[in-house]
Amino acid sequence: MEAKQVTRVYGEVSSLPTPFSAEVREQEEGDIHLISVTAGWSQTDLVRASKLTYSQEWTLISSPQDHGHHITTVFPPGPCLPLSGELLSKLSPSGNLRAVVRDKGGDLLLEIWDRHGLSKCLNLSALNKHGSVYDDVQFGVLSWSLCESKLLYVAEKMKNTSDRSTFGKVNNAYTSTNTSKSFHLILHMYEKDNNVYAEDWGEALTNKSTPVICVVNLHCGSVDVLQGVPADISPGQACWAPGGQSVFFIGWYHEPFRLGLKFCSNRRSALFQLHTAGQCERLTGDDQSVSCPRLSPDGTTLVYLQGKVFGPHHQCLSLQQLDLKNRESSTLLDVVNRPLSDGFTGLYEALPSSCWSADGQRVLFTSACQNRKDLFMVDRGSKKVFCLSSGSSNATKIYGSWKLLTIQKDLIVVCCSAPNTPPTMLVGFLPPAGEVKDVTWYPLQEPKLTFTFPWTVLDLAPPPEEENPDYPGLKFGAVLVNPSGPRRGSLTPLVVFIHGGPHSQFAAEWNSTTAGLVSLGFAVLMVNYRGSTGFGQHSILSLIGRIGSQDVKDVQRAVLVALQSDSSLDTKRVAVIGGSHGGFLSCHLVAQYPEFYRACAARNPVVNAATLLGTSDIVDWRYTCVGLKYSYDQRPTAEALAAMLERSPIVHAEKIKAPVLLMLGGKDRRVSPYQGLELYKVLKSQASPVRLLWFAEDGHSLSRVDTQAQCFLNTVMWLFLHL
Repeated sequence: MEAKQVTRVYGEVSSLPTPFSAEVREQEEGDIHLISVTAGWSQTDLVRASKLTYSQEWTLISSPQDHGHHITTVFPPGPCLPLSGELLSKLSPSGNLRAVVRDKGGDLLLEIWDRHGLSKCLNLSALNKHGSVYDDVQFGVLSWSLCESKLLYVAEKMKNTSDRSTFGKVNNAYTSTNTSKSFHLILHMYEKDNNVYAEDWGEALTNKSTPVICVVNLHCGSVDVLQGVPADISPGQACWAPGGQSVFFIGWYHEPFRLGLKFCSNRRSALFQLHTAGQCERLTGDDQSVSCPRLSPDGTTLVYLQGKVFGPHHQCLSLQQLDLKNRESSTLLDVVNRPLSDGFTGLYEALPSSCWSADGQRVLFTSACQNRKDLFMVDRGSKKVFCLSSGSSNATKIYGSWKLLTIQKDLIVVCCSAPNTPPTMLVGFLPPAGEVKDVTWYPLQEPKLTFTFPWTVLDLAPPPEEENPDYPGLKFGAVLVNPSGPRRGSLTPLVVFIHGGPHSQFAAEWNSTTAGLVSLGFAVLMVNYRGSTGFGQHSILSLIGRIGSQDVKDVQRAVLVALQSDSSLDTKRVAVIGGSHGGFLSCHLVAQYPEFYRACAARNPVVNAATLLGTSDIVDWRYTCVGLKYSYDQRPTAEALAAMLERSPIVHAEKIKAPVLLMLGGKDRRVSPYQGLELYKVLKSQASPVRLLWFAEDGHSLSRVDTQAQCFLNTVMWLFLHL
């Protein structure tokens, strides 16, 4: 296998675009009902080594029928338009205006566009009211007031200089004695507090410390930072309350100190209402983790997600609804411990910004469901859950993953994919309330490429001796993807691909790494061991205290079942790859089954949980994963460190025979790169084949475009060399 061929295949599978947002506008032209759907897309450009974003617009014609609307025509889309420098973009409620926050050469610009072009432009940096504008999914937002005269967003608080009234007196005192210039320089730096440590929100949020809510008055061009947020709260995910005189927001408690927030739905937070006059009211309890407030179309109800604090850093969530008139909350969807009889396994994903039906009686969402991601709807009256991505249509059979981009005036826009089908977009109208029928789905555009390799889902169960006595009877699963057609004269090598988290999921969806490996002749098995999302809260809880054992055995069980069920797979050529907790399991597998695996490639693996304790941004998980409760005043004990070490792959490292490739991010805040370096030194000391790649400017996800390309190329060449 030549590197050129690997690079060509990777370029093909990694450059396929993915939709990340959608907006809908409607217009009546006589008897014709016109609908415009504008989608934002992301695409990898290997030449620039960067991610590109662009927009594309479709025009649809729909007609009313006895049982709802029906799409009669989907016109071909217009040309793709690049979104250069856009951080945030939002269409106004009327659809006549668009607000864009753009980074232009270091200046933050707020642009307002209408049907005639650019109507307003504010230089937010020049106003000197705040620092950088947040464009992440954790805090960031851009929200229009209903009257379209105001916008709100979240930004970093302007850094405070030291109290100049105090330091100024000291400075003047020394000036009068003709103190040296060097001393004045030191004193000046002391006044600016350049070296005082400022906490941030951890991995992928390292430039976010103290967010503030900002409001732009478009009439006068002013920006105000809203006052009244409690000092121990970091606000985000803000939206306008009815009337436009207050805002709702989620506040994360950051005292006594901040813990990593990325991928963690267990951080203490609450829903607040902040009035522009400065009064702040907490609307939920202060002992839960809440997120994603979404206001109903009539402004009477807020829904939001709620989970427990600490414990698993990702979990099954409940969907709560808050009646804004009587200020009472109730549970719309409870936590699901075991898969229900109707197949629903719980809610695990964030809500899209638009998730309400037009009548305000139904809420739509995407969630992990065993080895898939499905589209669901909950009826507020009956509290029944309906799967909208199941049924008899061709689309529901082809795609293994559905993601809700938006629903506006009952038009649903989704992104769908499968292991052999890159992301594409479908639209369909939500049936009227009370109508029990499948959604009729219409493709907006076929994927640029499709692949013929087959995939199948494996439903698995542990043998009796590997059952969890506290949570017996749990199932798990895997997705097996094979190359197209039989290999001439030989069996197919198998790559076992393990997700991180551990509380996440490998859905039957497009994955460029999997597609690239399969295109190059490997079969890939993506395993959802017990503890993965989509199998109920009990599955998640079952892994607590059993990492390094239960999850390792589940992966091995999945591999054995796959090999037994598919005679085309080569039992003597099996490799394992994974990142983070997937890297942790990869290292465990080659150590605990040294004669079984022929090669390993691990990205930012957890190697020694005991030495990781003081360097991770989610120190609470280091206790939880071994079955210990966490509190902010926790102190390491010999017993706790021993438990962490005992469950780590480093204790089995002397058994490793398979060649190991390590890929580490130098700026990883979640799993210190020195974890991988620790294993590297152990393997070097025992003359085991090992190679280490160090990406100095990358973090835990190794998400830079050039890093991803290098990781794929090196992984494939490593597998070909040793398989």
